[in-house]
Amino acid sequence: MLVDSHCHLDGAAFDADREEVIARARQAGVSYMLAIGTGNGPPDLEAAVRIADRHEDIGATVGVHPHDAAKFDAAAAARVEALCDHPKVLAVGEIGLDYHYDNSPREVQRRVFIRQMEIAASRRKPISIHTRDAWDDTLDLLGSHWAGNGIGGVMHCFTGDSSQALRCLEMGFLLSFSGVLTFARSEDLRATARWTPWTGSWSKRTRRTSRRRRTARSAATSRASSSRRRACWQASGGSRSRKWRGKPARTSAAYSTSPTEREARSAISAT
Repeated sequence: MLVDSHCHLDGAAFDADREEVIARARQAGVSYMLAIGTGNGPPDLEAAVRIADRHEDIGATVGVHPHDAAKFDAAAAARVEALCDHPKVLAVGEIGLDYHYDNSPREVQRRVFIRQMEIAASRRKPISIHTRDAWDDTLDLLGSHWAGNGIGGVMHCFTGDSSQALRCLEMGFLLSFSGVLTFARSEDLRATARWTPWTGSWSKRTRRTSRRRRTARSAATSRASSSRRRACWQASGGSRSRKWRGKPARTSAAYSTSPTEREARSAISAT
């Protein structure tokens, strides 16, 4: 069973053929899709809900992306909270911190992130986390405002190191590994993926607008049709590249080179 757990079906790129894209995803074997509801930010927070309402096999998230944190106000908070009660809304996201682009002031991003975690916790909704160049603050805020509530969530497009992966797993998050794994410079990330428990990770199909390196591992992925890439960015059934297809995350010590990875793997095995 393939589940696309992170698709931005509301994007303008799909305006001409959105229904056809969804149909092709089903034909390709995608059984369920989770449409991400951040859209263009407040005041419209129902971008994903509108799509999910039309399709039985599509759920929705609701939330304000860190890029749009400056638009978040009391009305937006109230709307996110109200939409959490919608029957098709399964999670809050994608939320978090983005210090790479800094489209919103960092202090505002942190405040909005905390508020949305509070809303999600009050409604017992898992969260989808976006973090870029902000690992320390992201993990600190998750540790103080989310860890221990038993709800969990997904670290979207995980690019952290092994110690960051371990902290996320300890807090009950799944790790979403994306096409960044195929980049030539991503050997450390591939090492982290190897020891991550298979039940603690998802693979994410990289959308066509993402930059990618045409390494040996990405060649097979890039040959997939553009429609399938658009609709199947994230699948729980394993990576689609030729050398990774159908293989679980490997945990043998032979694939670990750093003490941090070995310690992390040992800690996970002990839990």
